Amino acid sequence: MIKIGDNVSVLDDAIDGVVKRITGKTITVETTDGFDLNFQENELIIIGSNKLNISFNKSEIVNQKEIAKPNYVNREKKSKKEIPVPDFDLHIEKLVKNYKSLSNHEILTIQSETAKRHIDFAIRNRIPKIVLIHGVGEGILKSELDFLLDRYEGVTFREANYQKYGQGATEIYFKQNK
Repeated sequence: MIKIGDNVSVLDDAIDGVVKRITGKTITVETTDGFDLNFQENELIIIGSNKLNISFNKSEIVNQKEIAKPNYVNREKKSKKEIPVPDFDLHIEKLVKNYKSLSNHEILTIQSETAKRHIDFAIRNRIPKIVLIHGVGEGILKSELDFLLDRYEGVTFREANYQKYGQGATEIYFKQNK
């Protein structure tokens, strides 16, 4: 039982002090820095009293109070052959430094030509899948990409993973000839 005048220490903090006031379940402690702080009785431990001199190991008590954290091991095995899918952002600010002076037609042309270069590169280098990030917007670039992709043989496409890219991306698959 804690009494006024006892030297106490806070279990979850590096605070020591002397009990100044007890009001119900709230105990006011004057810290060694001269501040009055309120605590509950279960948050304090007596480290010295005017009447009793009890010795204990504070770090041992704190260690007993702490809960051991489980060690998690990632047991997911990744294939060594698994290569991340390349994605290409077609937003104009990612392609050109000074785009504010360009017309909408010039912007769309730059984006379409960039997409065509990436598609041709993937076909030449036998890359099985790429993602083109076009954004949501008004859908003009997406329509242009759909038109472009329809002209290729052995190419299929669909909306890319929503969780990773949101609605503004198209996943393109290339059929590989042996």
